[in-house]
Amino acid sequence: METKFWDRAVGALSRRRLCTGAPDRRAKWSAWWAGRLGRSDRGMTTSEYAVGTIAACAFAAVLYKVVNSGPVLSALQSLVEDALDAKF
Repeated sequence: METKFWDRAVGALSRRRLCTGAPDRRAKWSAWWAGRLGRSDRGMTTSEYAVGTIAACAFAAVLYKVVNSGPVLSALQSLVEDALDAKF
């Protein structure tokens, strides 16, 4: 039966901790990295960041066009004028 990468990494870390007396924090950190390296979806986060960045830029461009349109500018201008002319 073939052992998985994770099982080998944890076994090696536990033997190392017993032999060298490494602190638990170091062993946990090493086990976390061993688990990260054993995953099969390594490029997934990079593509998600790329798609998210493109979507954010597209949304910003649409929002810029909407805010700079004539009706929205006049509505914002009247809103600011009414706020400044308010009687207290």
